[in-house]
Amino acid sequence: MAKGDPKKPKGKMSAYAFFVQTCREEHKKKNPEVPVNFAEFSKKCSERWKTMSGKEKSKFDEMAKADKVRYDREMKDYGPAKGSKKKKDPNAPKRPPSGFFLFCSEFRPKIKSTNPGISIGDVAKKLGEMWNNLSDSEKQPYVTKAAKLKEKYEKDVADYKSKGKFDGAKGPAAKVARKKVEEEDEEEEEEEEEEEEEEDDE
Repeated sequence: MAKGDPKKPKGKMSAYAFFVQTCREEHKKKNPEVPVNFAEFSKKCSERWKTMSGKEKSKFDEMAKADKVRYDREMKDYGPAKGSKKKKDPNAPKRPPSGFFLFCSEFRPKIKSTNPGISIGDVAKKLGEMWNNLSDSEKQPYVTKAAKLKEKYEKDVADYKSKGKFDGAKGPAAKVARKKVEEEDEEEEEEEEEEEEEEDDE
């Protein structure tokens, strides 16, 4: 997993988090030699928190408010690191799908219509099984189409980099069409993530 920015301010703590921290410090003072059993400790903290009065909780609420002020102030001064993720340019050419994803986009609606109410995970699982049962010659049309799309994508990327922008469709009608495509892409991306996991599991 990628490490976060070490300069980023520490996240703000909730009243309950301050309460747990206090409990932990109390435990250390009373039993410095005894290691904390976190499952048991969390359960006891939770039970104790539920029985506390609003007055007892108020000091932790104040601590949380003060910490929020600290966090907001530090975040205002904090500028994201140079290496932080850039915002994706909506006009940049979209990465082309693999042969597997072309297959998925063709068969996903069929699976959904024959299995109403099926979850995204189950759709992905079925698609993964279907793809793995295909012979190389049955997969070929999807692989060939994906290769052609990749070629086009690479050409579009080169154009995009040389001009600084992608010469896609223009005008209000195109804008609406592009918005619709983007919405569909978002929905499919969620499903594709599941399918990618299925493909990797096989």
